[in-house]
Amino acid sequence: MARQVVILGVGGHAKVVADIVLSSGDEIIGFLDDRDGISEFLGFPVLGRCERYGHYPDAEFVIAIGNAQVREMLAERMAEVKWYTAIHPTAYVSPLDVAIGSGSVVMPHATINPGAKIGQHCIVNTGAIVEHDNVLEDYVHVSVGAKLCGTVRVGEKTWVGAGAVVRNNIEICGNCMIGVGAVVVKNITEAGTYVGVPARKITAL
Repeated sequence: MARQVVILGVGGHAKVVADIVLSSGDEIIGFLDDRDGISEFLGFPVLGRCERYGHYPDAEFVIAIGNAQVREMLAERMAEVKWYTAIHPTAYVSPLDVAIGSGSVVMPHATINPGAKIGQHCIVNTGAIVEHDNVLEDYVHVSVGAKLCGTVRVGEKTWVGAGAVVRNNIEICGNCMIGVGAVVVKNITEAGTYVGVPARKITAL
């Protein structure tokens, strides 16, 4: 039976999430977004601001917003709702000891290999690789084409940029930004922005 889904957000990320919902055989009731003056998105109704979520008690919800702080704020505000976990049919998710938290999004052609544990409201973006025994804490975003080698742990709200590579057996603390194309070869223990090959800290958060 098709599940009925309300999507939070009407940006570019929401387009891919909507594609996942429809490709999974489920139904989109509409979108919620805090910007005024938008009545339609992708041919579906924009039902109002996010605070109207209570008007849809039978729906499942998914947050289609890239910013981790916003995802966390909405998830805490809407703690009582049923969250939709969006996994595109072309993604490979191993059946062996993988866990994906509620409200997370796994985009087309992503790979999640055995033993990986994905937290709540994470994003594993298009073509990203989450290798065996990785742990992604809540609200992590692994961007397009990023590669996390085996036994990597990424702390909550950390963003791993497009095409970045993280060596095996690495730990990255929470609240970091790993730049596009960066290569992480050492543990990261301080929040901040890291860029380059090998990755080095350029700013604190």
